[in-house]
Amino acid sequence: MRILFIAFLCLLQLPAYAGFFSSSNSNSGTAAFNNSADFLPVEQAFTAQAVENSDNTVAIRFSNADGYYLYRHRLSFSTASPGVSFGEPQLPDGEERSDEFFGDIEAYYGSLDIILPVINPDNLPYTLDVGYQGCADLGLCYPPEVLSFELNQPVNSSSMWTWQEIALFFLAGLGLTFTPCVLPMLPILTGVVLRGEIGGARSFVLSSVYVVSMALCFAVLGALMGVFGAELNIQARLQSPWVLIPFAAFFSLFALAMFGLFEMRLPQFISGPLHNLSGKTKGGSIIGAAVLGVFSSLLVSPCVSAPLAAALLYISASGDAWGGGLKLLALGLGMGAPLVLFATGGGKLLPKSGAWMLAVRNAFGVLLLAVALWLLDRVLPGPVTLMLWGALAAGVAIQLGTLEFGKKSATQKMAQLLGLALLVYALTAWVGALQGQSNPLQPLSSSSNGVLLNTGSNASTASNDVASASTAWLTITDVKVLQSQLEQAQQAGLPAIVDWYADWCISCKVIERNVLEHPHVRELFVQGNYQLLRLDITENTPEHRALLNQFQLFGPPVIQFFAENGSELDTLRVVGEVNATQFIERLNQAAAMR
Repeated sequence: MRILFIAFLCLLQLPAYAGFFSSSNSNSGTAAFNNSADFLPVEQAFTAQAVENSDNTVAIRFSNADGYYLYRHRLSFSTASPGVSFGEPQLPDGEERSDEFFGDIEAYYGSLDIILPVINPDNLPYTLDVGYQGCADLGLCYPPEVLSFELNQPVNSSSMWTWQEIALFFLAGLGLTFTPCVLPMLPILTGVVLRGEIGGARSFVLSSVYVVSMALCFAVLGALMGVFGAELNIQARLQSPWVLIPFAAFFSLFALAMFGLFEMRLPQFISGPLHNLSGKTKGGSIIGAAVLGVFSSLLVSPCVSAPLAAALLYISASGDAWGGGLKLLALGLGMGAPLVLFATGGGKLLPKSGAWMLAVRNAFGVLLLAVALWLLDRVLPGPVTLMLWGALAAGVAIQLGTLEFGKKSATQKMAQLLGLALLVYALTAWVGALQGQSNPLQPLSSSSNGVLLNTGSNASTASNDVASASTAWLTITDVKVLQSQLEQAQQAGLPAIVDWYADWCISCKVIERNVLEHPHVRELFVQGNYQLLRLDITENTPEHRALLNQFQLFGPPVIQFFAENGSELDTLRVVGEVNATQFIERLNQAAAMR
C-alpha cells in the first residue's frame, strides 16, 4: 500500500514536472519553477571514504554537507567477490525524525563513522559496495546511490621499480666486470664452458646460458631479500650503532681493496671445494654451462660482496620481490655481458685494458665509502657526517688532479673541472658543518625543527604556543611531556600530528627534509591549524619502548594524526617512508574527516 501511495503522489506531481520536457522559452508564463541551484550534486552532498584497518575491519566515513542527511535504514554493505563477506556493521545512533515518505526514521547529519567487520580467511582482494540514500532539509530527496571501493588489492610491484633503476643496476654490473671481481670467471668460461673453442655461434649460446644462469642466482637472492627483508624488518634491525658501525667498517674495508691497497680472496677451505666441484662438471653443453654459471655466482671474488650487500640493503627496504629480482638480474647480466662478447668475438669486441679500468675500480671504491657514510649518518651527529661528506668530495677532487698544474690533455682538463666542483662542494660542506648544518644536499640551508623539550617541567611553558597555527615542530624527548601536549591540544580544540623521530633513523631524516618541509605540506599544516609534535626516541629509553608497544609500533618513522577530541585517527597512520604526494593525500583525508 505504501508503494501505491508513493506512486499516486508521483502522478500528482507530473504537471509540475511537465515543463522539464517542454521546449518553450524559460521566460514564458508556463515555465517550471527551477531552484536546482539551491541543492548540491549528490557527490558533493555526501562524500565517503573507506580505509582498511589492521584488525580485519574497514572504517567507512561519510561526510555530509550542512543541511543534508543520510537514512540509516538505506545503508547497505555488500560484495560480489567470492570468498569474502561482512559482519554486522557498527553504526552510531542517529537523529530521530519523521519523514513524509518513510515515516519515523533515524538520520545522520555531519560526519558518520562506520566500522564494518570483514570475513576474508584467504586474504583475497575484494570490492566493497556501499549503498546509501540521503535528502536535503530543503525538501529534495536523492535517489539511492552505490559507491564501490577496491580493497585489499595486491601491491602493484611495477610501481615500486622503474626501468631507470634496472638500467642503473645493469650499468653497475657492467662496471664490476672491469674489476678484479669477475676475473675468476674468465678461465671457467674459456677453459671449461667453451673447451677452448672461442668464437662463433656455439660460443655465443653457451656463454649466454652461462651468464643467464649466474644472473638468475642473483635474481633469486634479490627476490628473497625483497620478500623477507621487509618482512623481517631488516632495516629496522640495522638501527643499532653496534650493527651500523661494523657494517660501515665492512664497506670501508672493501673500498680500500678497490683502491688496490690489498687483494681479497675467498679462503682456501671455501674456494678449494667449489673449484673442484666446478672442475668435475662437464662443459661444452647447455646444461653444463647452466650448472657452471650457478657455481660461478659463488666463486666470484669477494669484492663483489660489498656492492652486492649494498644492493641487498637497498632492496630490503622496498619489500618488492619482483623489483628486487629484476634489479639483481640486471646486475648479473651487466657483469656477464662482456663475457658473452669475449666468448663470441674472441676478445676483439672488448676494449683494451688500460688506465680506464683503474678509474672504474676507484669509482666503485668511492661508492662504497659513500655507503659507509650513509650508514654512519644514523649514529653520528649531523654536522660530523656533513664534514665527512665534504672530506670524501675533497679526496675525490684531489684524486682527479684538481690541485695539479701543468700541461694537461682534454680528458684530464675535464676531470680537473669535475674535481673543482667537488672541491667547492667540500668547502661548502665544511662551512655548513661549522655552522651546525647537517643536510648534505643543502649544506648551507637552515631548517626549523622547533624547540626541544627534555623534561616535564617545561611542559607548562611550551603550552602557551598550542593555540597558534605554525609550521614549527615542538621536539619532545619525554613521553609524559608528549601526553601533556596532546591533552592541551585537546583542550584547545586543535588537531595534532606526532612525528616519531630518531637520529639513527635515516628515513626519518628523509621525511623531515623532503616531506615535512615541502611548501604544500607546510601550507596544509597552517590551514589545518595542527599542533606539530616531534617525539625524539634517539635514546630509546624504556618509556619510549613502552609507548611503542602501546601503539603496536616497531620503530620510526611513524606519523600519527590526532583529532580535536584527542583520539588517534589510526586509519591515517603513516608507518615507514612516505613521499610528499602520499603525505599530502593523507592530510587531505584528515581534513575531510574533520
